[in-house]
Amino acid sequence: MSLLISVLAIAACSGSDDALTVYSGRSETLVGPLIDRFEEETGIEVAVRYAGSTELAATLAEEGSNSPADVFFAQDPASLGLVALEGLLAPLPSDITSLVSPHFSDSEGRWVGTSGRARVLVMSTEATARAPSAVQGLIAEEWKGRLGIAPSNGSFLAFVAAMVLVEGEESTKDWLDAIAANDPVRFEGNAPIVAATAEGTIDGGLVNHYYLRRLQAEQGEVAAENWFFSSGAGALVMPAGAGILASSDHAENAAAFVSFLLSEESQAYFVEETFEYPTVIGIDGPEGPQLDDINSPSLDLSELASVLDLATDLVAEAGLL
Repeated sequence: MSLLISVLAIAACSGSDDALTVYSGRSETLVGPLIDRFEEETGIEVAVRYAGSTELAATLAEEGSNSPADVFFAQDPASLGLVALEGLLAPLPSDITSLVSPHFSDSEGRWVGTSGRARVLVMSTEATARAPSAVQGLIAEEWKGRLGIAPSNGSFLAFVAAMVLVEGEESTKDWLDAIAANDPVRFEGNAPIVAATAEGTIDGGLVNHYYLRRLQAEQGEVAAENWFFSSGAGALVMPAGAGILASSDHAENAAAFVSFLLSEESQAYFVEETFEYPTVIGIDGPEGPQLDDINSPSLDLSELASVLDLATDLVAEAGLL
């Protein structure tokens, strides 16, 4: 990739002895090896602060222009949106933003999606005959006590925020109330939902697609499969992403890092190691439906940040938190 080569050449010759500081909302287990590769290939030292994406977004807002961070590498677009709305992210070069579909990046070019996670209904293979086309089908009587959700999980709350943007506050409130009345089984995270589905404890649950892929990588074939909704907020694809802090003193190295995340090598890593979708145009994703096949709702993903508190309140008011 010519952009990566040119930026790395500049960065390697920059003469700076300071480490590039990355605030990473992605866990060290998932992205540590990739960051190690970047250091090895470029000679640029990276100092990483790992924490939750929401926590890091709040820290960046508090630190403002005095933040030591050069790059914010976040797990979700809502956290990136929060930092962007604070005016803390610099516009990225067009040579970087042009690599990624505008659908999976900030509309003002302040961050780019680096990999994608599709919302799905993981289903027991014995229950797939009654898979609904949209999340509204989950309020049916046949799902009473058989649906798994993780209402405190960030991905679930971001999905509810997307529903607010796509379908409106009242429709979202009505759906949450109906889900609550249908006695869902509550979990702390996505992985236990997938495990319970494969065991037949529940018929299915709302998760990100890659959790089933990880279970299959660990155990082989399991009695569950991912069901992709045909439309609406249930078909949301949420990218992890990265942006460069406007206050960074290492903008060239920061651009090299973001560019590296979009290189063919890194995109292949996300597909093969974390089972996520590549966001760079023209690169194939994991087995199954590709991003072009998923009818993800059209919205500015940075706007998720503006309704995330409302979404959390609605989930709580429904008695799910």
